[in-house]
Amino acid sequence: MARITVEDCLARVENRYELVHLATKRVKQLREGAEPLVKSKNKDIVTALREIASGIIKHQQKKEYDSEEF
Repeated sequence: MARITVEDCLARVENRYELVHLATKRVKQLREGAEPLVKSKNKDIVTALREIASGIIKHQQKKEYDSEEF
């Protein structure tokens, strides 16, 4: 399998901070027993990055509220 790069993942997420947050969250899920969504014999972090780069794992944007809504 080809090497995964940060640039591959950044095509799917807005910035590096979001990428780190998303990858960390996914690694925790994998370590708690979640099934990998891509074939990978690599470490959990590489598997998570492959899932992000392939578009399988996506970050959900939180809704921003106006101060008038509260």
